[in-house]
Amino acid sequence: MAVIYGGISNEREVSLKSGLGVCKALTEKGYNVIALEYDNHQQLIKQLLADKPDFAYIALHGRYGEDGRVQSLLELLNIPYVGSGVLASSLAMNKSLSKKHFALAGIKVAKELIVKPDEINLNRELIINKIINIFSFPIVIKPNQEGSTIGLTIAYDKQQLLEGLNTAVNFDSEILVEEYIKGVEITVAVLGTGDDIQALPVIEIVPKNSHYDYESKYAPGGSEHIIPARISKENTIIAQDWAIKAHKALGCETYSRVDFIVPEGQQPVILEINTLPGMTPTSLFPDAAKSIGLEYPDMLDRIIKIAKKKYK
Repeated sequence: MAVIYGGISNEREVSLKSGLGVCKALTEKGYNVIALEYDNHQQLIKQLLADKPDFAYIALHGRYGEDGRVQSLLELLNIPYVGSGVLASSLAMNKSLSKKHFALAGIKVAKELIVKPDEINLNRELIINKIINIFSFPIVIKPNQEGSTIGLTIAYDKQQLLEGLNTAVNFDSEILVEEYIKGVEITVAVLGTGDDIQALPVIEIVPKNSHYDYESKYAPGGSEHIIPARISKENTIIAQDWAIKAHKALGCETYSRVDFIVPEGQQPVILEINTLPGMTPTSLFPDAAKSIGLEYPDMLDRIIKIAKKKYK
């Protein structure tokens, strides 16, 4: 069993923590683990060809890991792996495209606008005025294909909007501008493939900072996870149902984690789906699994067993 971790994305540090935790837990469960730290493409290919693992656990996050590229490599090398396939991984990484699939599945999504860096360079004032005409402040600006809130800005005025656009262009060739929705942040972990899919208990996220940013996600004590979430029974059922629908809509496999915001007195609004959720000590997926009696090593063992069914 090769555990691939690290990577070359902006989420490398998170992946290192996830990967080391996965290696330790799988070793405890009796797996013969090959720890495969991914530093560059050539090195990863050489190690996979040399080690010839019978299975791979992908503990990567962000680009060149969560976006279908490593999945493509493993398929070319005929190495089975944990998690979603190439298409689902690629779709999930593209927030705007995945939201189109969610909307078709009947899941509520936030209003959005895609902006290209070239458009900003050609006529910055025109683009800013267009955004202000469509959205009310505050406005969310983020790279369309990044995770862990990297490059995200919540703009409360025109100057912050400009700064947010300038930040986001450093991370992606597409900028996603969205309406800001105030409410309770929740997440739903999903386990399963095909028709056998289970939504785990809904977790409420209470960040210590003003919003659920990178520090809130990964710093010890950065956020509080409340299980079950303090939302209505009706919205709990909807969130779990929509998490499974989102998982199916993109063709995800094995496991995922779906993030929502729940405005007061309204139904949840989907934010995004994570096909390779974080597995650090402060991560949400392990907390959800623990709430149904699955400790960290047992959770990973179950994930691997679900994944292996695909290859039988």
